Amino acid sequence: MRIAVLGTGMVGRAHAARLLELGHNVTIGTRDVTGTLLQKEKDSMGNLAFSKWHNGNNLINLATFAEAAKSAEIIFNALKGDVAVSVLKSIETEINEKILVDISNPLDFSNGMPPTLFISNTDSLGEEIQKALPKVKVVKAFNTLNALLQVNPKQLAEGDHTLFISGNDETAKLTIKEIAQSYGWSKIVDLGDITTARGTEMYLPLWLRLWGKLQVSNFNIKVVIDEKIN
Repeated sequence: MRIAVLGTGMVGRAHAARLLELGHNVTIGTRDVTGTLLQKEKDSMGNLAFSKWHNGNNLINLATFAEAAKSAEIIFNALKGDVAVSVLKSIETEINEKILVDISNPLDFSNGMPPTLFISNTDSLGEEIQKALPKVKVVKAFNTLNALLQVNPKQLAEGDHTLFISGNDETAKLTIKEIAQSYGWSKIVDLGDITTARGTEMYLPLWLRLWGKLQVSNFNIKVVIDEKIN
């Protein structure tokens, strides 16, 4: 399958590398291809410079956002939340009618750490993307975990923990469930339509505080149902 991953940060790299490993044709999308390849220093999060990472992952193509999306069957949005809508809207023609996996979160770092949410309660970033791009099949997924667990859940408790997805298109969600299962996910909870992305996005403040308390990010939720209780 031809897949575009928009965003060159840790999350985008993790999905691109895993999808390539699983046999997909993968292109990472960026605003400026030349500028991205010229990066030699670690980014603000301490990640290896993209050019150095790409040297070890050179079977992954690099293209502009529009070029990457145009050639893809499925698009993964791994952009920063504050630019996601504007970037995606700028390539609307290239992504119309396609599945868009939205991994982004509405994190506001303007007052430092921990960030707050710039959308919450009565709206979500997933919904904003869907409203801006009504012909795109938006599926919210993977946004409640760190990048490494997103693509390899068996690194924790042999994969015995829970992934959540939201979206309006049932066929699109089924496709993304299949990709998640190929990653190793077996416990997937479909929360419902795209409005349920409010729940997974509003989990982020708790996730961030757990990270601060535990000093590790390799953790997740496991949903256990007592079937004796109706």
